[in-house]
Amino acid sequence: MHWTLEVVPVPVADVDRAKEFYETRLGFTVDLDQEITPGVRIVQVTPPGSRCSLALVQGMPPFPGTREMTPGSLQGLQMCVTDIEAARERLLSTGVAVSPVMHMGAGGWTPGRGGVWNAFLTFTDPDGNGWAVQEAPSELSER
Repeated sequence: MHWTLEVVPVPVADVDRAKEFYETRLGFTVDLDQEITPGVRIVQVTPPGSRCSLALVQGMPPFPGTREMTPGSLQGLQMCVTDIEAARERLLSTGVAVSPVMHMGAGGWTPGRGGVWNAFLTFTDPDGNGWAVQEAPSELSER
């Protein structure tokens, strides 16, 4: 049996604002936009080339046995790209505030690229959910 990560819930305060950000600024595909019940809406978006989607959720109670996630509380999830500089330029061109490219060095985070798998940038969505983007040496299908 395989365990596949296919959907990550992202807590947002304003689904329309989040949808615009992920669709227009990041270029993600909108797969679903549905009001489940009054006050509970889910917009599912998928990054280009990814098998894992994000569920932008507003008003949804937590799953049984889990805690509620407040807008902006999701931090540190990583997406991978094969060209970190191109990804940074793409984000900047759409108005996303993005960090410089950095890598982990002996003294902590250092500006510039490191070796293989050691080039990152960060950004936040309009609610403050924090993302990291890591440069991978090849597309996922080739690894």
